[in-house]
Amino acid sequence: MREHLPALWGKLAEERLTALAQADGLIAKQVYEILFVCTHDAGRSQLAAALMGHYAAGRVHARTAGTRPASEIEPAVEIVLAERGLGISREFLKPLTDEVVRVADVVVSMGCGDACPVYPGRRYLEWRLPEIHEKVIDEVRDIAVVVDLMVRDLLDELVPAPA
Repeated sequence: MREHLPALWGKLAEERLTALAQADGLIAKQVYEILFVCTHDAGRSQLAAALMGHYAAGRVHARTAGTRPASEIEPAVEIVLAERGLGISREFLKPLTDEVVRVADVVVSMGCGDACPVYPGRRYLEWRLPEIHEKVIDEVRDIAVVVDLMVRDLLDELVPAPA
């Protein structure tokens, strides 16, 4: 893992700087920005972002963050996504930062309480979902079904499917 730290820090810096530039109006946002926030950024948020990316097909941009990021993505989440033909190999765990909240049009909180800053003009949703950590694979599959439905509903509301 240590050998990957420089690349991950560079990727985090790039994401934060892009979000900051978008929030300050220096770079135009092309699509809706959705931020999925959970405690560890290792389960629910990663699951939601992967599903949103799949269904949105470029019509929205999904980011994730955690109030206390874990050291790795939950293996059960990777398995459940792989079963659906999806992967998250390019993803990494990120801390919740001010600029990613500022750039978001929609902030979806999944059990992280009041840790997320609130800015005017953003829509805040609270998705009450069980924590994935230490759940058996069948429980994670059940959670994924619920997240899938919620993601599709949000996407349909924000950007209706093309006719």
